[in-house]
Amino acid sequence: MGETKAKLMLVNTIDQGMAKRGLLKESQIRKVEVEAVVDTGATPLVIPENLRVRLGLDIEKTSAVTLAGGKHETCTVADPVEIIWNDRDTISRPIVLSGETDEVLLGAYPLEEMDLMVDVVNQRLIGAHGDEWVRYVR
Repeated sequence: MGETKAKLMLVNTIDQGMAKRGLLKESQIRKVEVEAVVDTGATPLVIPENLRVRLGLDIEKTSAVTLAGGKHETCTVADPVEIIWNDRDTISRPIVLSGETDEVLLGAYPLEEMDLMVDVVNQRLIGAHGDEWVRYVR
């Protein structure tokens, strides 16, 4: 079984809000297209520090996390970003990993919020309910 990747657009939501209020031009909204590793073993969106800087995201807080392999670390949590995959989107506060990695991980929480699942045979994302985007409200 191989690695599943997905092209995502990550958008600075604070920039979006400022543009909506006329404080920033639409063309000034910071956004980046990335190829993310779909990691159902991770829960949040995880981005590298250089991407946080590129998107202009401030640090909101620190959080204890458990990395693959069981290592415990304190990481930062950044301002929210909009995650866009095809016609689906959600907003998430990414965990920021410092160090040598450039990898973006798309975890289970944003996958569920966008009603997506992994087609492991074809190594791609698909709608959990076909083309219909089902949002559960309880």
